[in-house]
Amino acid sequence: MSERGAILAQAEAMIEAWEERFGPFDRHPATRPDPQRLRDGWAAFAERMADHYPFFHPRYAGQMLKPPHEVAAAGYLAAMLINPNNHALDGGPGTSGLEVEVVEQLAGMLGLASPSLGHLTSSGAIANLEALWVARELAPGTAVVHSEAAHYTHARMCGVLGVEARAVPADAAGRIDLDAVEAECRRGGVGTVVLTTGTTGVGAVDRVDEALALRERYGVRLHVDAAYGGFYALRAGRDGVPAEPYRAIGRCDSVVVDPHKHGLQPYGCGAVLFADPAVGRLYKHDSPYTYFTSDALHLGEISLECSRAGAAAAALWLTLRVLPLEADDGLGAILGACRRAALGLAGRLRDDDRLALLAEPELDIVAYHPRRASLSAIDAASVALLEVALADPDDPVFLSTLRVGEAAFAPDVARDADGARVLRSVLMKPEHEHAVAWLHERLRAFAAAV
Repeated sequence: MSERGAILAQAEAMIEAWEERFGPFDRHPATRPDPQRLRDGWAAFAERMADHYPFFHPRYAGQMLKPPHEVAAAGYLAAMLINPNNHALDGGPGTSGLEVEVVEQLAGMLGLASPSLGHLTSSGAIANLEALWVARELAPGTAVVHSEAAHYTHARMCGVLGVEARAVPADAAGRIDLDAVEAECRRGGVGTVVLTTGTTGVGAVDRVDEALALRERYGVRLHVDAAYGGFYALRAGRDGVPAEPYRAIGRCDSVVVDPHKHGLQPYGCGAVLFADPAVGRLYKHDSPYTYFTSDALHLGEISLECSRAGAAAAALWLTLRVLPLEADDGLGAILGACRRAALGLAGRLRDDDRLALLAEPELDIVAYHPRRASLSAIDAASVALLEVALADPDDPVFLSTLRVGEAAFAPDVARDADGARVLRSVLMKPEHEHAVAWLHERLRAFAAAV
């Protein structure tokens, strides 16, 4: 049996032992599938599931995708078979307690002082929605300022909330232009500024520490979208990961982080945290048929969502027991390998005669492009290289493209367009550390072919 199979088997054994506590009962025959239909269903299902990219493999260096750790999968499976609902203690007393504990750990990792307030969400988008909703309730009628390089969820959720969204430029490295933010604050009507630690494009880290002065001068709220890069707080100041922006997160008003990215969790696990627990009053609602078993906090009282999978909290709790939030152990060690992979690839690209590094990576996303004399030529060559990389079905390399503005390119590149597509590799699996040389050689071969 594989290591993964052994861990998943522990989940099944644990649930069987738990079920036996309540005595035997006869399963209803209506729930038993017909054996032939089950065989046929599995065969058809296996065929459909084969239609996925190998997110687990180092050859997949495209988007922010990878499978959960087997410990997380086992924890999720075990809890899913019970199927607790963390909306209320009645639906998930055990997993509600686990959620409170993991949220405290996430808050500690990000530097929020105790007491703070927070909970898991079904996604980073919903977590950002909640943070912006709280901001709107505290400062109605004011605008949200975010970077053009920020995740599109901010503009979209502002639309959902009926809030004005103002996008400001990013600098050549992909970070928010704080001078432009200050200009918007001076213009007036700004209630919240969104900062990003780990943009989804190039992994840029906004200078949260420098933005703190904006709150002092203009009274704005500061919200940090750390959905992608939040766990790199464990490695702040190491291997070139910028220290001060991460150390400043705890002094901001709210922060979002996605455990289903660097936290090794299955999808459906985001988190939103608030520095001031008093914002919990904004969630107040009356649901007497739900909140009747305890005077203790029901997580549904501090969430816009209702039903939420208790399995998400269970999986994260178990993962953090096995792979703790430490700089040189557990998750920190895994992130260290990802960061070294990015530095290794960037170092090779920096001196490459066929490929050019777009910018020095701050986390584990590396952007680069074929060397060409103009933006239009870079754009065409990047698209052609992507096609070549995917051309061999038996030996593909999975990359992604990203369109960036002209300011991101070296000054000797002719500006015959307002931007160009470049290639992008997300090296978020620790296995990428040992695949850097192989990946670089493949990229060079692809570049020669275009």
